[in-house]
Amino acid sequence: MELMIIHSKEKLTVLQQQGWSEKDILFEMTCDRTTDGHFLDTYLVLTRHELLIATSLKEPDEEKTYKGYALPVKNNGRQDEQAGEWSVQTMKIGEIESVFIVNLVASGMLVMKAPEERIIAAFTNGLMTKASRLAAIFTKLKQQEELDSELLEDEGEGASCPKCGRIYPEEGREICPKCMKKSALFVRLLSFAKPYKVSVLVVIVLMLLNSATGLVIPYLTGTALFDQALKGEGYFAGQIGLVILLVIVFRTLSLLFGVLFGIINAKMAANIVFDLKSVIFTAMQRLSLNFFQRKQTGQLMTRVNNDSAELQMFFIDGLSYFIVNAMNIIGITVILLVLDWKLTLMCLLPLPIVVVLVRKVFPKLWRLSWRRHRRVSAMNSIISDSIKGVRVVKAFGMEQKEMERFQRANVNFSGSEQNYNRLSGTIFPVLNVLTQMGGMLIWAFGGWMILGGEISFGLVLTFVNYMYMLYGPVEFMNNIVGWWSHCMTASQRIFEIQDANPDVKEKEDAIRIPVMKGEIQVSNVVFGYEPNKSILKDVTLQVKAGQMLGVVGHSGAGKSTLVNLISRLYDVNEGAISIDGINVKDLAAESLRSNIGIVSQDVYVFSGSIAENIAYANPDCRVMDIVHAAKIANAHDFIEKLPDGYDTLVGTAGYNLSGGEKQRLSIARAILHNPKILILDEATASLDTETELQIQEALDKLIKGRTTIAIAHRLSTLRNADYLVVMDQGKVVEEGTHETLMSAEGAYYKLVKKHDEALKMSEVISA
Repeated sequence: MELMIIHSKEKLTVLQQQGWSEKDILFEMTCDRTTDGHFLDTYLVLTRHELLIATSLKEPDEEKTYKGYALPVKNNGRQDEQAGEWSVQTMKIGEIESVFIVNLVASGMLVMKAPEERIIAAFTNGLMTKASRLAAIFTKLKQQEELDSELLEDEGEGASCPKCGRIYPEEGREICPKCMKKSALFVRLLSFAKPYKVSVLVVIVLMLLNSATGLVIPYLTGTALFDQALKGEGYFAGQIGLVILLVIVFRTLSLLFGVLFGIINAKMAANIVFDLKSVIFTAMQRLSLNFFQRKQTGQLMTRVNNDSAELQMFFIDGLSYFIVNAMNIIGITVILLVLDWKLTLMCLLPLPIVVVLVRKVFPKLWRLSWRRHRRVSAMNSIISDSIKGVRVVKAFGMEQKEMERFQRANVNFSGSEQNYNRLSGTIFPVLNVLTQMGGMLIWAFGGWMILGGEISFGLVLTFVNYMYMLYGPVEFMNNIVGWWSHCMTASQRIFEIQDANPDVKEKEDAIRIPVMKGEIQVSNVVFGYEPNKSILKDVTLQVKAGQMLGVVGHSGAGKSTLVNLISRLYDVNEGAISIDGINVKDLAAESLRSNIGIVSQDVYVFSGSIAENIAYANPDCRVMDIVHAAKIANAHDFIEKLPDGYDTLVGTAGYNLSGGEKQRLSIARAILHNPKILILDEATASLDTETELQIQEALDKLIKGRTTIAIAHRLSTLRNADYLVVMDQGKVVEEGTHETLMSAEGAYYKLVKKHDEALKMSEVISA
């Protein structure tokens, strides 16, 4: 069975049988499995009052062949046979207690409880998102809640190419690699040269002059010298010195124009590539956190550096010389036709074979170039991982394993590189030989015509000189297949980043608040990083302005996920998070980031000085502000003892800071940022007792006058919290003050007891 969506004609028939129209539909989907593991379509439709279940009556298929196509492109007899009858059942929403999903291995089931539980459809994992949305919409209908427009929006529409039916490789980016015209990429790439119109115009003029002066020389060294100057006939009769002087002048002018356009073009190309890299990096900063978690560092570095270098060759050695050589080919061909059309046709005899070979080779070179890029990206990712994780590699003695892992990636890259080079190294010499066959034909045919007295020796020599001038441009045009495939695949990869849609988008009319009060409301929030695998389940809590909220719970309870949602690093699946009564989705990202500061367990130190790291959130601050923030964070004393004080270089190839020192830098950074809302995510974890006391003292100074959400395993760090929330398996199981929760002797009471026992045990061990 091939992956397909129920035919529109069948869908319309099913709906008409129930007296429905398409405008009645709130949500629809086609499930593709049976409960026993076979494959069969089940069409589900949800309206405001009913659920329709239509199951195909044809025989289930044993297996599914997925070819990347969402819809059949052509109708044929087999598809018409499949458009059989459907078993249709409708149920009122009021008769159904609930609809939920059961996760299986690489698949799932939609289960209905009415009142007994019954499996209504099964589906493969690719449909998990749609199934989750159907279940969520049903729950809201059942509870008579208002439906979000985002929940009802059909993400599947427009997810496949209307021309070939192939599913787009990247969600939200409606570009089909198969149907995309490479000329469109070329035009888009040229758009980067728009700011440099004057330079482009000057370069083109110089190219024209270079070509024009170069085209005069073969005529002077052939016809003018031999048929006129030496024979004493024509315009240059007896003027050998003048002909030689003109040759020198035109060669000098051609060289001068070539040097000038080369200099201007190199500068222009460098500026264009600079702009290109800026655009890529800017686009990457615009993307959401989820994008970077899906991509490997080495892969992104390859796109910024390697692909930009490929495009630099496009503008310097490709585009300019393509124009020059194209002009030369056109000019020389016109001159050859004027001199003798018979000889010209003779030298163009191999051209059809060249065109056929190029058309056959071009697509294969394109694919091999893509494969080579993927392999070099994988290799760069391994290098990046190995360098960043060198401490772990050394600690576990896995150097040999890393070498083997790199060797495998290197072998794969070498294989793809060899395949590409083997094809290009074979086809280009063949093309060059074919083009040069024209020259050999001219010598043979031209010599025969000289002997017959049809043309002069000077004319043949002129013709041959022009032919030799033609070899260079034609050879370049033969090699342009490889150059074109390199550049277009590189530009496509770069534009993929530029066109990627962030998961967290800012509204056009986003609300800007310079200074927030800091009141936070979390209402019925449901969130999961994957469909139907919720990390947070119906979480509701409130933090008043200036209040400190402590969040406790076991690892994996969803504490860090909660603060990620409050700072809008991700968007909630259901529910809402509001700050000062405004939904965070409606707030401008700048307002949100400027009013929220995060101090986490994992502190990143940038390559630079201590002062630059502290001032990262406020680069325009004064030196005294940096020192003041460091003093509040209890970092000033250890900074003064460093070799160069605040100018000490840290990070890559710099001074190595301890965990506690990094943490105090992070606190100083947050103090300088001066946020109204402060998030402390395990800020004192993995620190010794003495360092923890210093950090805690700094944090006590930091939280004054701010709304604070503190997550901690060590409950002693939450002693100043105004309110506590206990989370377990993504839910808030308890909330209240320390005294209230202790007296209830529930989940919080047990956590405190375990914490106290652990402290006593550590005291015994240290004693």
